[in-house]
Amino acid sequence: MAACPHCNHEAGAPGANFCQRCGGALRGAPCPKCNASSEAGDRFCNQCGASLPVSGAKGSGLSSLSPAWIVVGVLALALIVVVATQRSGGRDITLSPPPAAGAPGSPPDLSTMTPREAADRLFSRVMNAVDAGNQAEADQFLPMAISAYDRIGTLTLDDRFHLSLLHAAGGNGEEALAVAEEGLAERSTHLLLLAAAAEASLVLGDTTQARERYQAYLDNYDSEVAAALPEYAPGVHADLLVTLRGEATAFLADNAS
Repeated sequence: MAACPHCNHEAGAPGANFCQRCGGALRGAPCPKCNASSEAGDRFCNQCGASLPVSGAKGSGLSSLSPAWIVVGVLALALIVVVATQRSGGRDITLSPPPAAGAPGSPPDLSTMTPREAADRLFSRVMNAVDAGNQAEADQFLPMAISAYDRIGTLTLDDRFHLSLLHAAGGNGEEALAVAEEGLAERSTHLLLLAAAAEASLVLGDTTQARERYQAYLDNYDSEVAAALPEYAPGVHADLLVTLRGEATAFLADNAS
């Protein structure tokens, strides 16, 4: 059995695509020239020699998506709908239907949207693609989504949570962690940012820091929920907080120091 390139755990069933311990990708993207399969971390095709997308390497690309977002992927669509409705002042933003498998998606029309509406629309597009396992579409819209958040100006803590998720979805653990840490400098007990920082640490392979952030999540859970921040409200991220608490508990149990 091959060892996971992210956490060195031995892979489970032969032919498995993801590590059962950390959720990291065990296989790389197919060759864009000849469509031959590749292994995680391969930079050149072993059939035709063409350069492979860097998404197959540790810490970059959608295939390195942090484990919590794989586990809670079933919640992604609900999160997107809530964010879109909340950010647009209650006006529902209907997402474009996902393109056919293997076909590139068309960019949403952002010309009449405010920077925040555009950011949320693109965030929704990326997270829908992540939820559907559509790496090509997620990689296509990810730079646009990140750029849209950069144009907002002053980011709320919830904005930073979303932006950290986007960087993690692209496998950029360093930037995902930096965004989360900037928010934690404003509010060190913010649950969503603590979870984002933990997951960014896992993308970087730093289980020690992930343990610290997950422990802080659990230590501050009751007091933070009682603080009743807007993003903690029912219908916003209340259900996600409970799910992430389960993730934190499970991770600490499996990775006791």
